[in-house]
Amino acid sequence: MPPVADTDGSADLAPARASRGLDWFNLFVANIQTGFGPFIAVYLSSQSWTQTSIGLALSIGTVSSMASQVPAGALVDLMPNKTRVAAFSVLVFTVSALMFAIHPIPLFVYLAEILHGISSCTLSPAIAAMSLVIAGRFGMGLRLGRNARYAAVGNGVGAALMGACGQYVSERAVFFLTAALTLPALFTLLPLRRVAVAGAELRPAPRAAGESRARYWKVLADRRLLIFCACAMLFTFANAPMLMLISGTLTAKGSNPSLLIAACIVLPQIIVAVASPSVGRFAERYGRRLILMVGFSMLPLRCLLFASTQNPTLLVAVQVFDGVAGACFGIMVPLVVSDVAGRSGHFNLCLGAVGFGIGIGGTLSTPAAGWLADHFGTRMAFFGLLAVGALAVLLVAFVMPETRPRKDSDEGDGHAGGVEPPGAQIVPGGDVGTLPVDVESAADAAPPADAESPKPPARRRA
Repeated sequence: MPPVADTDGSADLAPARASRGLDWFNLFVANIQTGFGPFIAVYLSSQSWTQTSIGLALSIGTVSSMASQVPAGALVDLMPNKTRVAAFSVLVFTVSALMFAIHPIPLFVYLAEILHGISSCTLSPAIAAMSLVIAGRFGMGLRLGRNARYAAVGNGVGAALMGACGQYVSERAVFFLTAALTLPALFTLLPLRRVAVAGAELRPAPRAAGESRARYWKVLADRRLLIFCACAMLFTFANAPMLMLISGTLTAKGSNPSLLIAACIVLPQIIVAVASPSVGRFAERYGRRLILMVGFSMLPLRCLLFASTQNPTLLVAVQVFDGVAGACFGIMVPLVVSDVAGRSGHFNLCLGAVGFGIGIGGTLSTPAAGWLADHFGTRMAFFGLLAVGALAVLLVAFVMPETRPRKDSDEGDGHAGGVEPPGAQIVPGGDVGTLPVDVESAADAAPPADAESPKPPARRRA
C-alpha cells in the first residue's frame, strides 16, 4: 500500500515560510530606507546645500507622502495580494536612489523625493496588511514586534554599510548601494505570494448602487483614531528634524560625519531590535496607552540633551532614547489602527489617515527647524522641538483613550482577519486556541431552551 502524503505538514510549512519571508523583507526594506534618511542631508551638505534648502527638499518628499497616504491606503485595501504592491514600491525605490546618485541637481532631487514619498505610502500599509493576514488580530502585537526587530537589524546593518561606503568610497556611492539592496528585497517576497492574500473580511465590502460614502467617513471619524492622529502628528513634528540638525552640526565640525551619523542610527536600532518583541508583548498584556506615554516621553528628554551639548560622543549616546521611542511608536501606529479598524475592511485606509497626520508633522517640521537653526541657532531649534514633544506627551496622558481589544470578547482572531473557528477560545498571551469540541454530541446532550422539563412519574394508588 503506498504511503499517504503528508499534506498537513506541507500546508503548515507555507505560513512558516511566509513568516520568515516577511522577516527578511522587513530587514532589506529597512536597509533601503536607511539610504533615504540622514544620509541625504549629509550628501546634500557636501554639495553646498544650505539647511533651509535641505529642509525644503525633504519637505517636498513629505508633502507627496502626505497627499498620497489616504488614497494609497484605500488602494492597498482593494488589492487582495499585498505582495504586488510591495514589489512595485521597492522598484520605485530603485529609481529614486539612482536619481540621487546620477546627478544631485534640484530637479532630480525633488523628483526622487516625490517618488520615494509616494512609494513609502504604499509599502508601509502593505507590510502592515501582510502582518495582519499572517498573524491575525490578537497576534498583531507580537508580529509587529518581530517586524520591528528585523527592521531594526536592517537599519543597523544598512547604516553601518552606508556609513563605511560614504567614508571610504564617496557620499554618492551610498545611493548606488541603496539601489543594489532592492534586489534581495524583491527576492524575499516570493514565499509571500500565495499566503499573504487577504480574505473578503479584510477587504472593503463592494458598494451597492446608490450607496453613499458615509461608511468611509464613519470609520475615519472614530474619536480614538482622530486623537491618535493628533498625537502622531505632534510626535513626528518634534522627532523628524532631529538627525537633520545633528548631521548639520557634525558636518560643520568636519569630523567623519558619515561615520558619526551611522553611529547615531545604529545605536537606537540596537535598542529597537532588543526591545521590540518585549514592547509587543507588553502592549498585548497591559495596553497601548502606557507604551505610548513611555515612548513619547523620550522625545523631550532627547531635545533637552541635544540642546545642552555639541560633543559628538554625547550626541551619539543620547540616541539610546531614540531607540526606546522608536520601538514604542513604530509598533503602536499599526497596532492602534488595527484595534480601531482591523475588522472594518478599511485597515489600510485608516492607516493612511494616521500617515496623513504624520506627514503633516514631517512637512511642517523640517523647514521650520531648518529656519530656526539658520536664524537663531541649533540650540533654539531643539528647544522649540522640546515644547512640541512635551505637548504630545500631555495629549497622550490626558486625552488618548485605551484601544486594546478585550481578549474575552466575542471578536475572534482567525488567520483570515478575525473570524474564530469552531471551538476557538482566547488563551493567555493573545493567541487563539482551538479546543476539541464534539458539536453533535454537545447538541444531543443539551436540550433545547424551550423544551419542557420531564415530569416525575405519578404515584400509584393502593
